[in-house]
Amino acid sequence: MFFRKKTKDTAKKPAPAQAAPAQVAPPPAKRMGRSSAPSIISSDLVVKGSLTSTGDVQIDSRVEGDVRSAGLVVGANAVIQGDVLAEDLTVRGRVLGDIHAGSVLLGAGCHIRGNILYRTLAIETGANVEGNCRTSDDPLSHANLPKKFAAESPAPR
Repeated sequence: MFFRKKTKDTAKKPAPAQAAPAQVAPPPAKRMGRSSAPSIISSDLVVKGSLTSTGDVQIDSRVEGDVRSAGLVVGANAVIQGDVLAEDLTVRGRVLGDIHAGSVLLGAGCHIRGNILYRTLAIETGANVEGNCRTSDDPLSHANLPKKFAAESPAPR
């Protein structure tokens, strides 16, 4: 009832004209100094001391010290007791210290106890901030950094 009758014409139809192959765009350029995979501080590791990385870092545990990296993700169960410097920062856990970052995303359920100096800031509903939030054209410049960081090498880019 819903079937088409087979025809005896079995001649093949000519293939449609092929378009010229599309040019493949080159892969996006990586940011200088950033590796393709992040360094991960897993939940079974506690760090006592400062962390410095020119690449991306994901923290899922406790860090008792300052953290400085190009990109940083603070996991939901993570706690950082110290200042944070990063070009790109996502916080889902706790930061007990000041933040200097270019781009900041504060996820629902995060808790910040400290001041935030940022270029761009996004705050999800349910985020908790105890401190001041202030915008800056260049939050990672030496003029805006705390003295303990200003003496070190330039901020991550």
